[in-house]
Amino acid sequence: MIKVTLKDGSIREYPAGTTVLDVAKSISQGLAREVLAGKINGKIVDLEYPINEDATLELFTFNDEEGKKVYRHSTAHVLAQAVKRLFPGAKLAIGPAIQDGYYYDFDVEQPFTPAQIEQIEKEMDRIIKEDIPFKRVELSREEALEHFKKQGEIYKVELITDLPEDAVISCYHQGDFNDLCAGPHVPSTGKLKSIKLMSIAGAYWRGSEKNKMLQRIYGTSFPKKALLDEHLFRIEEAKRRDHRKLGHELDLFSIQEEGPGFPFFHPKGMVLRNELENFWRGEHKKRGYQEIRTPIILNRGLWEQSGHWDHYKENMYFTKIDEGDYAVKPMNCPGSILVYRTKMHSYRDLPLRWGELGLVHRHELSGALHGLMRVRCFTQDDAHIFMLPSQIKDEIIGVIDLFDYFYNTFGLSYHVELSTRPEKSMGSDEMWETATNSLRDALEAKKMDYTVNEGDGAFYGPKIDFHLTDSLGRTWQCGTIQLDFQMPEKFELTYVGEDGQKHRPVMIHRVVFGSIERFIGILTEHFAGAFPVWLAPVQVKVLPITDKHHEYAKELVKRLNDLDVRVELDARNEKINYKIREAQTQKVPYMLVIGDREMEQGTVAVRQRGKGDIGAIAVEEFIKKIEEDIKSKAIF
Repeated sequence: MIKVTLKDGSIREYPAGTTVLDVAKSISQGLAREVLAGKINGKIVDLEYPINEDATLELFTFNDEEGKKVYRHSTAHVLAQAVKRLFPGAKLAIGPAIQDGYYYDFDVEQPFTPAQIEQIEKEMDRIIKEDIPFKRVELSREEALEHFKKQGEIYKVELITDLPEDAVISCYHQGDFNDLCAGPHVPSTGKLKSIKLMSIAGAYWRGSEKNKMLQRIYGTSFPKKALLDEHLFRIEEAKRRDHRKLGHELDLFSIQEEGPGFPFFHPKGMVLRNELENFWRGEHKKRGYQEIRTPIILNRGLWEQSGHWDHYKENMYFTKIDEGDYAVKPMNCPGSILVYRTKMHSYRDLPLRWGELGLVHRHELSGALHGLMRVRCFTQDDAHIFMLPSQIKDEIIGVIDLFDYFYNTFGLSYHVELSTRPEKSMGSDEMWETATNSLRDALEAKKMDYTVNEGDGAFYGPKIDFHLTDSLGRTWQCGTIQLDFQMPEKFELTYVGEDGQKHRPVMIHRVVFGSIERFIGILTEHFAGAFPVWLAPVQVKVLPITDKHHEYAKELVKRLNDLDVRVELDARNEKINYKIREAQTQKVPYMLVIGDREMEQGTVAVRQRGKGDIGAIAVEEFIKKIEEDIKSKAIF
């Protein structure tokens, strides 16, 4: 008998040779139907894998990332089998699972046509209905090379040749089709249910332009049609919400050929940006932050001292001034440190909380640029907190509370990751351990759920990352809290303690928005351009029906303007329905229609975005309503 320890810590006994699927069946028939793969002693395996000794076992379904990968990698093999059935001359390259799907690369004489992609998808459906078992076979290097040379699969031969000498080489057979693969796979093709081929693209073999261009077919798969339909809906909705498209339609920003990666903000985009910055300033002032501003260009010596020259040089821009080397700042922290060094500080001064809306520049490859999401210059809403070691926990908790307030204001949920020391870092093991434990203690004091992201900290310290979830369920890493013992050491920062001696302060680096530009992109997609009233570039559109209503409309516009409500008058000689449709296209929160009745009664006919006509109300009542929407930062 062998002992199997499950994920919940329970231990079960089975005869040696019991398979992963047998264990699942012993737990429940429901689990046996859903399980896709297992992990034995850290190694992911097929369900038919026999357990011959005491082991730990995790079971994966489609609800687990590991389960999704196995499911979709198996679907990639079905795609390859379908292509080989229809196009026997096609040569196979690779077919991994990726985020939300999979792809497979093929070497074919002519690119696939849309009609051929339809044929391939239908053939995949047939293969799934045939319910062909996936069978794993291990081969020696010589056997594997001979097998794939015989089949003319030159890419598989190259892959085998490059494997380490001690590598275990395996193939998976499904009927008359076989493929080089480490696995694991689902038990049979019939386990796969709802599939969809998404797109075709060219891809160089092994990502090198020196190699041949292959045809890459992207696809996705789900165990239920409803899940596939939901996924396809999200894709279409994401296209509709694309911030680049909406940024153009709503006249918020543009990216010009003269400055790739350097966004231009238009007047309406500046309204949105300024509202975010005003909100940021107001909330930070309430929490004891003071604002500073530091230069964009500083000399090489500073960046060498900070460590950026050694650890971040490839992402920086450089210039020469008076024959000296200078760098355009990629981060704000060294400037904040120089401000701290301008005077002696006492322990009574700390904590010092300094915020900076600082413009930074980072070199990004042109292929990585994406609207406002990935740019070469952006404004970080930085703050640096200089504090006593005894203040670390309270200050981190204060920052967490601030982040929570900000994200709730925008209706964004989040999850948290604790990122630990990366390979490329500076400082002693003791400092890193102290810093990491301090962050962990603060999270646990707040009773926050978090995951550990090993090795993803900044080069100068561990960090807490906040991953926001938008209205489409996508995640975005925005806020970060970095605890730093290194910079104060490198710059020899001090404060005078109660004992009259000099001591070293500790730093927190933190951003809430992360990048204001990127946050605007995220909000644009999250709200599909229909921003809450307090953020909307135009909050009210006044729409007189005819010329005789213009004077009343102008008086109303002046009154709203005097109250700092952002209002526009549409006095064009157009039909009222046309004006309403255009205001709807611009996603204006409120439209006020002015006709004879409204003039006579001193009212406005209100149309609210998302609700339509909500009726005529007194002007005073509308003013009270919109002022409350703005003050409360209501979302609709």
